[in-house]
Amino acid sequence: MSSPLDYIIVGQGLVGTWMSYYAQKAGKSFIVINDPTIPSSTAVASGVINPVTGRRIVQTWMIDTLLPNAVNAYKELGKDLNKTLIKASPVVLLHPSLQMKESFEYRLTHENVYLSTNNSSDFEAFFKTPFGTGQIDSSYWIDLNSMLTAWKTRLIEQHQLVEDHFDTNDVVIVKEHVQWKSYSAKQIIFCDGNNSMHNTYFKALPFAPNKGEALIVKIEGLSNQFIYKNNVSIVPWKEDLFWVGSNYEWEFKDALPSIAFKEKMIQALDSFLKVPYTIVDHISGIRPANTERRPFVGVHPAYPSLAICNGMGTKGCSLAPYFSKQLIDYLGNGKAIDPEADIQRFKSILKIE
Repeated sequence: MSSPLDYIIVGQGLVGTWMSYYAQKAGKSFIVINDPTIPSSTAVASGVINPVTGRRIVQTWMIDTLLPNAVNAYKELGKDLNKTLIKASPVVLLHPSLQMKESFEYRLTHENVYLSTNNSSDFEAFFKTPFGTGQIDSSYWIDLNSMLTAWKTRLIEQHQLVEDHFDTNDVVIVKEHVQWKSYSAKQIIFCDGNNSMHNTYFKALPFAPNKGEALIVKIEGLSNQFIYKNNVSIVPWKEDLFWVGSNYEWEFKDALPSIAFKEKMIQALDSFLKVPYTIVDHISGIRPANTERRPFVGVHPAYPSLAICNGMGTKGCSLAPYFSKQLIDYLGNGKAIDPEADIQRFKSILKIE
């Protein structure tokens, strides 16, 4: 019998792509199991890294560490794939109310790390700006679709991608390795988004998936060098197309695009966009979020041959490269995982019935 692989990586979305990339850089042997019939939330994500968040315009968790790491990581992967995967895209804030304008101006003078001023007149040809504008610098857009497609091609060329449904009932754990169908490995790493909610070994983790939707809209003449944010976000997609969305639904019946969302976005666009637009698509997906809003990273406390990197939620573009590498470094060299992300914090509930 041949020696087991180092890793079986389940899923080739955002996290699975980064996990397999760092496994390759570490010289590890692996295969990626990806079910092509299961939609990836990455395929419908906006691809934005924004260093501030919320109505209070506060810095996101760990952003001073995550941001430079992400920028370097996407540039490095892009160079490897001969593609430009990341570009700087300042967020133009189209203040929707006096309260938001005042909140921005307070942060600008008190905790100004990523904020700056701009000229409202530069955007008045396209938007109504009764409360003025502001700007978030050090924001980036990631071409996620190109990234996933190019990395999939790379995996196929290297015979490291298996398109199949992964069922944890097919997992056999033995003393020195773990078996799945005809493949054996030292570890299985689950990077399969919401599927881990039904995983025999990790379903006890406090997942709280949310649904996101977006319209793909054509707006001729609008610069794609910026991200525009009112109560909704307008994000460059490709050419003169833009991703338009905002919602995070915690209660939903299905993953399908909804008429209610489409009507809400049309109403929002009509309220502040001055120029005509054309809707060319309506997309939706379910994000693998959780109640703590911190990732699930690490090995199962009872089964060290099983690992997980999941629960990235809406901040996946900045979180995924950082924590994927942390897990690879932990598995290969024993380097510590950030305790706020390490699933050892759920040791008491990760029990198999």
